[in-house]
Amino acid sequence: MLARRAFAIVRHFFNSITDAVVLTMKTSFTARLLITALSVAALSSAARADDLNIKTMIPGAPQIDAESWILIDYNSGKVLAENNADSRRDPASLTKMMTSYVIGQAMKAGKFKESDLVTVGNDAWATGNPVFKGSSLMFLKPGMQVPVSQLIRGINLQSGNDACVAMADYVAGSQDAFVSLMNNYVNALGLKNTHFQTVHGLDADGQYSSARDMALIGQALIRDVPNEYSIYREKEFTFNGIRQLNRNGLLWDNSLNVDGIKTGHTDKAGYNLVASATEGQMRLISAVMGGRTFKGRESESKKLLTWGFRFFETVNPIKAGKEFASEPAWFGDSDRASLGVDKDVYLTIPRGRMKDSESQLRAE
Repeated sequence: MLARRAFAIVRHFFNSITDAVVLTMKTSFTARLLITALSVAALSSAARADDLNIKTMIPGAPQIDAESWILIDYNSGKVLAENNADSRRDPASLTKMMTSYVIGQAMKAGKFKESDLVTVGNDAWATGNPVFKGSSLMFLKPGMQVPVSQLIRGINLQSGNDACVAMADYVAGSQDAFVSLMNNYVNALGLKNTHFQTVHGLDADGQYSSARDMALIGQALIRDVPNEYSIYREKEFTFNGIRQLNRNGLLWDNSLNVDGIKTGHTDKAGYNLVASATEGQMRLISAVMGGRTFKGRESESKKLLTWGFRFFETVNPIKAGKEFASEPAWFGDSDRASLGVDKDVYLTIPRGRMKDSESQLRAE
């Protein structure tokens, strides 16, 4: 049966947005369709003051007291604001986000279960490892048998460096092998300014990441290993009679629906925080690195998230599996071909601008 290759141009006019997606057309034949532009509709510079819609005017991003930061929309990937987002910095315990991602992917692949018992080795014992002195711990002891479910909470909630070592040994046989897995995922996710040297994030030469890359790791956690990510919303965890609170203070902020992700701090790194929050169907991810104080990293992250939700919205104009247009077809079972996408298309636009959008389809 004959097939015809077609190209569709679908233009969605939104302020400050350009995107591209690949569509699939299915009748008795399949052709690849390309949305070549989701382009900008600009307000006329000659518009009179009384023609402007004040409701859609957006102030600049807030001033953020940190060395580098970024705010992205989870679904569209749109960067709403950034500053020095690609500068390489010490991630500190943000490293544990990748540790968590590797563990989540291994569980997803069926390599082990949350109920499995892990025997704690000497290398995960704080007393026997001076590098752990004064750092965050789950307080493991050699020979303990601890369920995976508790160790991952020790990592995600308590930021336990000893728990990271215990899980690294269990998943990969050694810390070095686990770090290799971490960097393999760095490459797989396309991160440009990240390299890990440890499983826990304590200071190490050659270890670095960026605000942009950390936001993308957060996005990957939410998208690829949702069961692992769901743990980050828990506010406390008790192990061996020791109760510790989640170090992400934004979980207690009733003005935002924050459900993760991770804090980090060393003297070299400053105060780091990657946070994610939802409002309706919209999810934002902020990454703040090199903050000045413990509380400051929370207040600066809150500024970004609040600004993003107040002045932007994310819409889903084209849904996977749904026809959004049709075109005449020849030599098929039907005289028309339905046009659609295999993945939802999301656009992040200034709040209130949806009514100003228009679309146009041209088939060639």
